[in-house]
Amino acid sequence: MAKDTTGRLHVTVKTGGKRKLSSKLWLERQLNDPYVAQARRDGLRSRAAYKITEMDDKARFLKPGMVVVDLGAAPGGWSQIAAKRVGAVEGKGKVIAIDLLAMPEIPGVTFAQLDFMDAAAPDALRDMIGDCGVDVVMSDMAANTTGHRKTDQLRIVGLVEAAADFAAEILKPGGAFVAKVFQSGADADLLAQLKRDYATVRHVKPAASRQDSSERYVLATGFRGRT
Repeated sequence: MAKDTTGRLHVTVKTGGKRKLSSKLWLERQLNDPYVAQARRDGLRSRAAYKITEMDDKARFLKPGMVVVDLGAAPGGWSQIAAKRVGAVEGKGKVIAIDLLAMPEIPGVTFAQLDFMDAAAPDALRDMIGDCGVDVVMSDMAANTTGHRKTDQLRIVGLVEAAADFAAEILKPGGAFVAKVFQSGADADLLAQLKRDYATVRHVKPAASRQDSSERYVLATGFRGRT
């Protein structure tokens, strides 16, 4: 072990066996990430919990009694924070979550293993939501990368647009939409539409996002209806 520039001990993972260099680098980054360590201590599913915490601390879009939809929820960091802040564990609010991957149960969260881009997913989500209106739609979805920049960007934009369209269909007046968009930010057409639909639209990069990561989030609050 050696110390990094902040004085913390830095864990180095040895290569060897069947471990690829990419796996070594990922494991090394995880072991040396202070947010990963803090998430373990706090009993949170992932470091991503601190991203939604920071965004909500500043914008205050998660409130007791609200109904929240979490798209791309696994492993559950965002859902954990949302359930706590809307009071879902006590039955005051409600969190509905879906993901392509399985996700262990979280108190106060209703989960289904679904592909949001499947044609049947929106109706399945509406069945889970029931008659109550939705206050917040959160999306931390990310498309699998191909290595081809333009293809990857189109996939990212497609996910965000689909999430934004769904949010516009189910959100109550005054509702909020937050989604991962990466460094380029929201597509110009989508950004223009969001600015028409919401009172406030901004791009944010939480401190919990890794400095070398290209991820950013679009945060739209004060939904006033699709125009």
